Amino acid sequence: MKITIILWLLLMISYTGISQTITIKSMDTNQPVEMVKLISLNPKVQTTTNAKGEANLSGFQTSKAIEILAFGYKKVTKSYDEIVASNFEIYLESSTIGLDEFVVSASKWGQNSGNVPSKISNISSKDVAQQNPQTAADLLATSGEVFIQKSQQGGGSPMVRGFSANRLLYTVDGVRMNTAIFRSGNIQNVISLDPLAIENTEVFFGPGAIIYGSDAIGGVMSFTTLTPQLSLNNKPLVIGKFVSRYASANNEKTGHFDVNIGWKKWALVTSITHSDYGDLKMGTNGPDDYLSNFYVQRMDTMDKVVSNPDPLTQNPTGYKQTNVMQKIRFSPNEKWDFQYGFHYSETSEYSRYDRLIEIGNNGLPRSAVWNYGPQKWMMNNLTIRHTSNNKIYDKMNIGLAQQYFEESRIDRNFTGGNRFRLRTQLEQVQAYSANLDFEKVLTKHKFYYGLEFIQNDVTSKGSAIDIRDHSSIPVSDRYPKSKWNSYAIYLNYQFEISDKFLVQAGGRYSMFDLQSDFTRHLEFFPFDFTTVEIQNSATNFSLGGVYRPDETWKISFNASTGFRAPNVDDIGKIFDFAGSEVVVPNTNLKAEFAYNGEMNVSKIFGDIVKLDITGFYTYLDNAMVRRAFQVNGQDSINYDGDMSKVYAIQNAAYGTVYGANIGVEIKLNSEFSISSRYNYQIGEEEMDNGDISRSRHAAPAFGVSRFTYKKDKLFLQVYAMYATEVSFENLNEEEKQKAYLYAKDANGNPYAPSWYTFNFKAMYQLTKIFSVSAGMENITNQRYRTYSSGLTAPGRNFILSLRGNF
Repeated sequence: MKITIILWLLLMISYTGISQTITIKSMDTNQPVEMVKLISLNPKVQTTTNAKGEANLSGFQTSKAIEILAFGYKKVTKSYDEIVASNFEIYLESSTIGLDEFVVSASKWGQNSGNVPSKISNISSKDVAQQNPQTAADLLATSGEVFIQKSQQGGGSPMVRGFSANRLLYTVDGVRMNTAIFRSGNIQNVISLDPLAIENTEVFFGPGAIIYGSDAIGGVMSFTTLTPQLSLNNKPLVIGKFVSRYASANNEKTGHFDVNIGWKKWALVTSITHSDYGDLKMGTNGPDDYLSNFYVQRMDTMDKVVSNPDPLTQNPTGYKQTNVMQKIRFSPNEKWDFQYGFHYSETSEYSRYDRLIEIGNNGLPRSAVWNYGPQKWMMNNLTIRHTSNNKIYDKMNIGLAQQYFEESRIDRNFTGGNRFRLRTQLEQVQAYSANLDFEKVLTKHKFYYGLEFIQNDVTSKGSAIDIRDHSSIPVSDRYPKSKWNSYAIYLNYQFEISDKFLVQAGGRYSMFDLQSDFTRHLEFFPFDFTTVEIQNSATNFSLGGVYRPDETWKISFNASTGFRAPNVDDIGKIFDFAGSEVVVPNTNLKAEFAYNGEMNVSKIFGDIVKLDITGFYTYLDNAMVRRAFQVNGQDSINYDGDMSKVYAIQNAAYGTVYGANIGVEIKLNSEFSISSRYNYQIGEEEMDNGDISRSRHAAPAFGVSRFTYKKDKLFLQVYAMYATEVSFENLNEEEKQKAYLYAKDANGNPYAPSWYTFNFKAMYQLTKIFSVSAGMENITNQRYRTYSSGLTAPGRNFILSLRGNF
């Protein structure tokens, strides 16, 4: 009898341990659903399902309400007892019609997007699998809410709400990616990220200064890479995927492999991707102004303009890229979690294509060579999370990171005195950051607060040789040797006044300092200083609210400020931005500030139609812009052998951006759906003479419309992407000086024509492991350039990809 009782007790204990593992599946396919968020406020605990749709609920046993959130599925709320009654198995109904998603970019902590006053868009790994973007810039474009500019194929500069470049912020696993040499011109750093190693992407619209500090004026793009997954039983969890992809427009060949091995307390994930992109081919139907009629080739000892045998092929635009990621996780118990991540990305050398098609006043190409050297990015980051319901915090996160950035520019003129000088400008940045973030919940009061420290060490080296005899030629560095530091403290507070209404308020105080040494520049330029030091501060506030009359409504408002502290690129860069015009340092720069207001209304009609409308207005004050300047009383100096008019970045203007984002989603039935996103923005900025010009980085109205069919193992989608015209009259004044980037209107003036593409994507699950996806982009073979781009977009593009999940 005693033996029977003991065995019975052991079986019950075993059953209890097993039963605390929930399995979540899709109602449509009966397949496990990964990355489902389970959140409980009492007790304060949350978890995420692994690739098998499993999660440990041992900390949820007394919970009366567990929110179950997954992108693309209806929200479910159940008590722990209800989950027990369902035998720890939950089925989610597929739906794009919902107001509740799990987001982290609003506070750095996971929360329901229905409780966030700001607009946030989500791009899941499932979207990546279906759309097959080649780069992280292309990934952002799939949202239909981020406009992408490209100067070359190895690039992609996002535009969000009329802002771009260093007025947008990028984070990777919570680590700030922006450096002290992020410039106001278009940048391509986002391509360092590997779309196939990204677990989730969020786009936070509007100023995000409270949480993220400097640069977060137009928005924040937050990338979360693959997280090591632990095993929930005694068997090792071994999961992963491999992807092989080909695209015809640039003869892309990409191979990817990642594997996760998890035990109960330890887990690791390894990811490797290599891509080879050939020269990009444009479409046949569009302006002849975009044709690539020539390229420069050196023959014997002469540079010659060679007629392009295929003007549809943009030569040279090809490049290669390799990404490696390694993560290790240690979770000794439910309260502590340690994660270390290593990321490395490197491209081959690639051309700055828009410079290679620029024609000088003599009718010949300006450049014989204009390349970016290999772009390198490396990050080591350590994250320590602790859960403890004490008086100070419920959750604590310590983030330590070291990043290394390397970029270079290699150029040589086609004519003139510098046609034999091959110049290389090498920039290196060591970036260090430390973040301490806390979350504390007191019934209806939530506090998110923390500290941040950032340091950037910038080194720059200019060198040149005479290509005739390889002798050395002295040239100036692009930047002075510099150090940029930032220190900040922040608090975000949320108060749930009732079940239907909450308010949120936040504040941040930031200090920043910059030291630059111009000693190496004095032999080239008549500066009256050798060192520069700037110290300043910024205070930011936000106030917002969310009103939810019922589950079908969300009405929110938000007023916030943002800022951008002057960096090394602003204060110390010396470069020629146009013929006989040069930008020099300005030692008197201060931060620029943005003041933003927005309102969002979202409504679901009968579980069939979702309408989402956001209106916004942003005022940029004390804007850092390029203006005429003097050096020691001189308005022109000798630069690269030519007398050049002097300009500098100055706090000398204001700007405004206003617009709206409109989205509609229609669920026709369980298989068919329609969705559309449309973005309208008008940006204006003050010019040197006081006149008002359209903003350079305010994209034309653009959007995407999709018709989707999903049933069992099959996914089909037909969609159109489009953008409106930017006429000569509405073109930014600086852009008008770059006529070679644009088509010509009836009067011979540059303008950006409207464009559209029709596209088709399909994905089919062949077996439990293998799936195949195919697509045809730009079916009608349109020839077009996205606004402000020097690279003509791909013509008709056939994509074929084989994916295996194990």
